[in-house]
Amino acid sequence: MIVCLDLEGVLVPEIWVGLAERTGIDALRATTRDVPDYDELMRQRLRILDDNGLGMAHLQAVIDEVAPFAGAREFVDWIRARYQLVILSDTFYEFARPLMRQLGWPTLFCHRLETDASGRISNYHLRLPDHKRAAVAAFQQLNFRVAAAGDSYNDTGMLGQAHTGILFAPPQNVVDEFPQFRVTRDYNGLRDALAAASQQ
Repeated sequence: MIVCLDLEGVLVPEIWVGLAERTGIDALRATTRDVPDYDELMRQRLRILDDNGLGMAHLQAVIDEVAPFAGAREFVDWIRARYQLVILSDTFYEFARPLMRQLGWPTLFCHRLETDASGRISNYHLRLPDHKRAAVAAFQQLNFRVAAAGDSYNDTGMLGQAHTGILFAPPQNVVDEFPQFRVTRDYNGLRDALAAASQQ
């Protein structure tokens, strides 16, 4: 079985929320828990960064202070001892390296940011649209059973594609809109759900 996990909200805190707290810009608190359209969310974020003169250096300063959730590294190790693990995230490689180091360098599929010489973030580039669902479908084509877990709107495509889709500590609006997915609230519950999925 391959386990596909979201990153932010499942293993680490939301990076953009951390930037909002550091800068006092409340509009940066919006995440994929709030805005279903990822392109709309990212365009909004890039406008806010431009309007406030914030670039890659500001984001990296926040990321350097981010640590995984308590128990996340142990949970990742538990999965890797039993199954294959791939992190499917809508974060960016430019953000993720310090977090991957703290998690023991699991495999990560995500996107890339474009910056200019001054460090201004000028654009973002998706690996491909709906890449989480596409990755799960590709693993299934390779004859893997897939269990997937995430917390936000942008995870629901991969949860629906997977043999087993699990919501992890989701907001109530996502629970209400996607009642077909099992809900877990902590790593013990997610371990139990993954173990059950592996027996199906």
